Amino acid sequence: MATKIRLQRRGHKGYAFYSIVVADARAPRDGKFTEKIGTYNPNTNPATVDLNFERALYWIETGAQPTDRVRNILSFEGVLLMKHLRGGVRKGAFDEATAQAKFEAWKAEKTSKLAKRVSELAASKKAELNARLEAEKKVNEKIAEKVADKKAAVAAAQAEAEAEAAAEENAPEAETEAPAEA
Repeated sequence: MATKIRLQRRGHKGYAFYSIVVADARAPRDGKFTEKIGTYNPNTNPATVDLNFERALYWIETGAQPTDRVRNILSFEGVLLMKHLRGGVRKGAFDEATAQAKFEAWKAEKTSKLAKRVSELAASKKAELNARLEAEKKVNEKIAEKVADKKAAVAAAQAEAEAEAAAEENAPEAETEAPAEA
């Protein structure tokens, strides 16, 4: 029986979520599987992978063939590197402690790179948010200026109307007095 390590789709439309499963190569994508060894969520940035490292390593060493995407995931998680290092130990190139030290050094470097990437993403997101906020403030200031101009125009028109009304009140008195004198 040929076994494959593949992704099994979960989630809903527009929000895919995958289980990493070991299945018979002839089984359909979302069909029967032998064992679930992890999950993969491509919707987060960076993508979230929850993997049972020991079981994945076991299945790779027993000959299960991963699909292309799963191969990339296993490589990113270090399963393929550990398989390679264990092969070196079996051949006598180095001992188990050296292999474990090499793997731990690789894992520490990968973790630091991932942390740096996450902090860069957070900083760029914050900078983008600040830029959007500044743009919105400028738009709000322009709107406030227009509103202030409108209010000033309304106030000027009202003052002018009041002045005309006051002038009209004073004008009839002057006209009535003028003919009486003549």
